[in-house]
Amino acid sequence: MNRISQALRIFVDALKTPILRRKLLFTLAILILFRLIAHVPVPGVNTALLQQFFAQNQLLSLLDIFSGGTLANFSVAALGLNPYINASVMLQLLMLIVPQLEELRKEGEYGQAKISRYTRIATIPIAIVQAIGMYSILRSQNIIQNLSPLTLVALVTSMVAGTMIMIFLGETINQFGVGNGTSMIIFAGIVGRLPISVYQTLSVTDFSNPQNFANILVFLAIAIFLIFGIVMVEEAILRVPIHYAKRGQTTYLPIKVDTSGVMPIIFAVSLATVPSLVGQFVAKIPSPAIASIGQAIARLFRTDSLIYILFYFVLVIGFTFFYTSVVFKPKEISDELRKSGGFIPGIRPGISTEKRLSYLINRVLVIGAVFLGVIAVVPLIIQKITNVTTLTIGGTSILIVVSVIIELTRKIENVIQMHNYDKLSY
Repeated sequence: MNRISQALRIFVDALKTPILRRKLLFTLAILILFRLIAHVPVPGVNTALLQQFFAQNQLLSLLDIFSGGTLANFSVAALGLNPYINASVMLQLLMLIVPQLEELRKEGEYGQAKISRYTRIATIPIAIVQAIGMYSILRSQNIIQNLSPLTLVALVTSMVAGTMIMIFLGETINQFGVGNGTSMIIFAGIVGRLPISVYQTLSVTDFSNPQNFANILVFLAIAIFLIFGIVMVEEAILRVPIHYAKRGQTTYLPIKVDTSGVMPIIFAVSLATVPSLVGQFVAKIPSPAIASIGQAIARLFRTDSLIYILFYFVLVIGFTFFYTSVVFKPKEISDELRKSGGFIPGIRPGISTEKRLSYLINRVLVIGAVFLGVIAVVPLIIQKITNVTTLTIGGTSILIVVSVIIELTRKIENVIQMHNYDKLSY
């Protein structure tokens, strides 16, 4: 209760701070614009058949959540930010093997701007492939008519343009609003689809059967437990003592248990659905032998299959380690400590400090990675037990929503503190 009241107080203070009030209102305006775009459908789509198809396909329902509801409407932004996320993963991987990209990352704002430009460029071919694949899947279900080449080009172009609009909105939030733009748009999509998910659950559940009512209660209890666990882990840190001999003082280097935040989940969701989508696409090929292989892949990687759950779990853990290696650099931290005259008590500056920090982050990261993996897959397992199929991605969506709110609260608190400090300095 204290944490909730503290968060509410922070948001009230934010509304009283002119600069934050403008940022919050601007962010809200961008998110409203995003929700409006999510309801601008592409012409030539049978929306009734489309919504029925999505209700029966858990994989596409999953992708629809992360596209912010744009996919079920097959709007101009149907692909959402998935191509951009995939391009970001690709660029991050290339940084590990291309020294020029790694050097570019260290060049401050200029380097980050160049990397962002490369990411946007890489997004375009990925978006084209995903748009054609989505069109093929929907055409096979007679949801979209066979289009002429020119009309197909127009359809794909509009979907790619919609993705670029989403990227623009996200970067605009980064520049003028509050919070991470990509996370905020995905957050808005999940929150926007939540009432529909709840309505679907209530409409298809026979509450005259005590077992169904008990299943709903179990799902809600698990959701509350997950929220509590997420908040606890998000707030957990390892405090590494740092001593400054010249200053005669000791401070602490905080290492979060969940160092990578919500990004590993977003990356994992984007890639976990790839095998099933590829399988569905291959299954439509006229060759019976190839089609049977595609059907087998699609069946193995259904969102309610054990293989998919294990694959998703491994991806979350892998991306947690990978993303942390990108944002937390023991060597750079060790060099900064040495330059400022700081050291870990009992550890020599330089390589020894780097090794100590690597050891500590890896130990802490195991806890955070396994936690994220469990949070992501437990609701899928519970869904199989309770048969509450309309709340397919409960754990993932809860994790993203709670993590984004916590991150947003921290950023607002930092801006408030800086604002108060500036007032005192005058």
